[in-house]
Amino acid sequence: MEWQARLQEYLAPRVVLVNRALEAYLAYDQPLPRQLPEAMRYAALGAGKRLRPILCIAAAEALGGNAERVLPTACALELIHAFSLVHDDLPAMDNDRLRRGQPTVWVKYGEAMAILAGDALFAKAFELIARQADFSPAEHVVAVLHLIADATGLQGMCGGQAEDILSEGETVSAEQLRAIHTRKTGALIRASVLSGALLAGATPHQLSALDAYSRALGLAFQITDDILNETATPEQLGKPVGSDRARRKATYTALFGIETARAHARQAYQEALSALCDFDQRAEPLRWLAAYAVERTH
Repeated sequence: MEWQARLQEYLAPRVVLVNRALEAYLAYDQPLPRQLPEAMRYAALGAGKRLRPILCIAAAEALGGNAERVLPTACALELIHAFSLVHDDLPAMDNDRLRRGQPTVWVKYGEAMAILAGDALFAKAFELIARQADFSPAEHVVAVLHLIADATGLQGMCGGQAEDILSEGETVSAEQLRAIHTRKTGALIRASVLSGALLAGATPHQLSALDAYSRALGLAFQITDDILNETATPEQLGKPVGSDRARRKATYTALFGIETARAHARQAYQEALSALCDFDQRAEPLRWLAAYAVERTH
């Protein structure tokens, strides 16, 4: 069986598991506040890859852990990702009107409600990480909390997004570009892998290997995003293409061209595989996800 088919077989029940948990976590039956719970659900429950929760689950399972026992943290990672997309799409940021083929949250609910929905999703995420203590030792939960907070703040996603905005129209070096990508996209992907590993009781050696894997995976994923923004169709992406070039964003395709960018993505993929050399067959889903990162079409 090809890796694509094996990956889909692996993903199907786990995506269902994550989606059901997200539905439950975002259920709300109080009369107030109005509209905000609906906007949060719209942002988080629509079509999506669920890559970050799946990476958390796959890393835990690679070490003998159980998917259901890491669900609170896995879902928290998806809510943080959703929060970042809601804010990314705002007029003050990327000013996107479509996300996954549907109106963005600010288009559907207004800018103020979109800002609040993103804020509330971020807060809900940390509530879920706290719930992880029902399944995991407190010291593991604290380590995950620290990891995810770092990954989303100044040294992680928010810092990367700031540099991404400030670099529009500027000429950046390869080192600067990699730093932007490492923070903007890579930091939360790294946190997803390492949080699953921490909750499964990873050894220092295993954490080091999965750190290297996740850094390479995050880079491969963002480079492929850069390529798809130039080469995919709007139907494939669910949003307009060519937006990075129009905004003169710092991307691998702008700096190196499409073919060289593809070579960088393939190199990152090989680095991700090499990092898993000491892991057994339980890590196969992590290997398939690395292949997916560079082979995907949306």
